[in-house]
Amino acid sequence: MLSKPQKPRQASPGHPIAVVAERTGLSRDVLRAWERRYAAVEPERTPGGQRLYSDAQVDRFLLLAAATKHGRGIKTVASLPTAELELLVAADEAHRPAPPAHADEAVHTEFVEAALAHTRALDGSSLDRELRRTIALFGIPAFLREIVPTLMHRIGDEWRSGQLTIAHEHLATAAVLAIIFEALRSMPETPAARRLLVATPAGERHAVGAALAATAAALDGWTIIYLGVDVPAADIVAGAATSRADAVALSIVHSSNPAAVVREVHAVRASMPATIPVLTGGALAVKMTKSLEQPGIVVCDSIAGMRRVLARAAQAS
Repeated sequence: MLSKPQKPRQASPGHPIAVVAERTGLSRDVLRAWERRYAAVEPERTPGGQRLYSDAQVDRFLLLAAATKHGRGIKTVASLPTAELELLVAADEAHRPAPPAHADEAVHTEFVEAALAHTRALDGSSLDRELRRTIALFGIPAFLREIVPTLMHRIGDEWRSGQLTIAHEHLATAAVLAIIFEALRSMPETPAARRLLVATPAGERHAVGAALAATAAALDGWTIIYLGVDVPAADIVAGAATSRADAVALSIVHSSNPAAVVREVHAVRASMPATIPVLTGGALAVKMTKSLEQPGIVVCDSIAGMRRVLARAAQAS
């Protein structure tokens, strides 16, 4: 018996941005930013102005998402022809090491130990390669949440015990920050996104905690205003007002004068509108929770905790 001939597949009439976001896992803000800022696709528009994306454009967004997941900046890949983008993503997939079968804390520890060995040897090039290898294996989120905090905690312990010097700590910090800021710069910004000001208060000069907080929030779609370390309360308040920040995050890892840092945080809170939450985090902040907390100040015990607080703040607005 002859089979019934199949009808040729007809092109989709076009997908609204909500459907594209659902199919790709990219937020609407990211989709719009990639379209407007980087001209990644050019959708059709209805007479009412609604964007409509073709199946091919949805596939292109998926390729771009894969390329950025492998560590490539959207600015460098958005203009590539789709055929070339497909080859690039395929090559990245082919050269990406297979993830360990049990990517648990024990596996992460192996990479932390390797990074520590390079730090002890003051071998910055090898440390950089090792850190980038962990990103290739586990991705940026796991690198931020697990690898970096564990590594910096171990370095801090060995510095305090006299096994490492300030030179070792500075070398590791520089290597980690270079990668974190590279990742932060590669993330698209959207004018309509909520804005988070990140800094360390006066008296706190450890930058990694603040950089981790900034990058984690950027992954969640926040626009970051990063002021750096050792910033006086008045400048934090002025920066928040000028940048129209929706929230402020202050990292406190270590200080020779904890009481002065607490006063700085309280001064920020006292001079800011009550509608703008002030988040604090870091090893020392957690230890000083009772001293820090007051209405409008939230002490976050982890990056994940900070993300939850920011998510609630976004929903409440």
